[in-house]
Amino acid sequence: MKLSLAIVALALTVPTVAFAQDSTAVVSNGQYPNTFSSGSANVSPFTNKSKRFNDWAISFGAGVPLVQSADLTSIKSGNGKNLFGYSAYVSIDKAITHAFGLNLQYDRGETRQGWFNTKDSAPSDASAYQRVAARTQYDAISLLGDINFSNLFRRVDNHSPYRWALHGYAGIGTLAYRAYQKDDKGQRLATEIKPFQLGSMFAQAGAGVKFKVNRRIDIEGRVMYAVTGDDEFDGGGDKYSTINQREEQVSDNFFNATLGVSLKLGKHESHLMWHDPLQEIYYKLDVLANKNQDIEVCKKGDLDNDGVCDDWDRQLDTPAGARVDGAGVALDTDLDGVIDLYDKCVTVPGPVENQGCPTTAPTPVGPVDEKETKLDGIEFDLNSDRILPSNTPILNNAVNYINSSNGTYTVVGATDTRASDAYNQKLSERRANNVKDYLIKNGVQSGKLNAVGRGEKDLKYPECDPATKCPEWKNRANRRVYFEAK
Repeated sequence: MKLSLAIVALALTVPTVAFAQDSTAVVSNGQYPNTFSSGSANVSPFTNKSKRFNDWAISFGAGVPLVQSADLTSIKSGNGKNLFGYSAYVSIDKAITHAFGLNLQYDRGETRQGWFNTKDSAPSDASAYQRVAARTQYDAISLLGDINFSNLFRRVDNHSPYRWALHGYAGIGTLAYRAYQKDDKGQRLATEIKPFQLGSMFAQAGAGVKFKVNRRIDIEGRVMYAVTGDDEFDGGGDKYSTINQREEQVSDNFFNATLGVSLKLGKHESHLMWHDPLQEIYYKLDVLANKNQDIEVCKKGDLDNDGVCDDWDRQLDTPAGARVDGAGVALDTDLDGVIDLYDKCVTVPGPVENQGCPTTAPTPVGPVDEKETKLDGIEFDLNSDRILPSNTPILNNAVNYINSSNGTYTVVGATDTRASDAYNQKLSERRANNVKDYLIKNGVQSGKLNAVGRGEKDLKYPECDPATKCPEWKNRANRRVYFEAK
């Protein structure tokens, strides 16, 4: 029975250890954190070769089992003496994530319980008073889940590495044992359970504290609690025997305190169970923060001083003062072949010989009435006389219209009712003059325009007096410039 379980455990160990020698495609430079930088390409295939951490280990250890919940126990509590057994284990450990893994574990040991040690002579009245001794030799194979609580519950703001880790274990397996009972009549086999049978299933759970000695070795102290599910494990004999009727529980359970060593396999610098993803993020942020990278802009300079680097300038000889687009090409708004710098009629196409203006004046469409000569909607921001980019299409249309007519026009500036009358009057004048200057710069003859400011005396929405709280859209409509034909 013992030999068969040991052979099964060995057969499972050999291929696992061979597979655990994982890829060396990624090797760190040995600096802390020694596994947080990769030597692989920026984009790696999702294969076993792209692994950055060792994730296999072999653990082994020894300890002391104590039967705690049974009819015959190891802890006497003043009745007799405490009896200590021995145990040993070996396991193959696979880390699935930085906080969870699976362990295939083989346990072997012997518990000692009852009124005296089976190595000692039995009292002469042992059978009369059922003061018997017992020992149980057991072998077990179990699959345990391993939770790394230190990694799972680590604080987000903890930037330091750590060498201690709290682990929790739980799992099920198969338990085989031989229970012996001794009294004054001698020692005999009380119960024998073979492995891999329905009645041999058991469960165990516990916790351990690991200490990282180096990149290869961990030391762990562990306490496990095994639930056998069997009332005969303690050596009390048949479940209906007098000894097994002392206590009501139907499962003989025991503690197993062990001290062990884990040997981490693989050729990487770190094991996955000791890796903290948050630590890696902090490290990379520190590297980026401390990295000095000089970025050289405009290597070839800007020979024409148009504000566009020669590296991507499509017109390297732009005349001084000309407005350019993002590619460094001088603007030609009306596409007549004369750039705006030299075009006297920026928005009206004309030949080069006439400086971009038409050679003949367009025929007026007809009489201009008041409705056609007013252009509403040229609005301004609060306390500002800057022409908004959204208003330039309206003003360009005004250039075309004024140039096509024979009349003269007044550019009227207005404000809302906020601020004083004197301030609003000056602000309205600045708005009107800015619009006038824009029209002249874009081809309108200065003699056709006059600019006046009316402050808050000419409201589009008169109900917005200083005592009335108007919605912002009405105040914005009052902040405007419009045209009147003379």
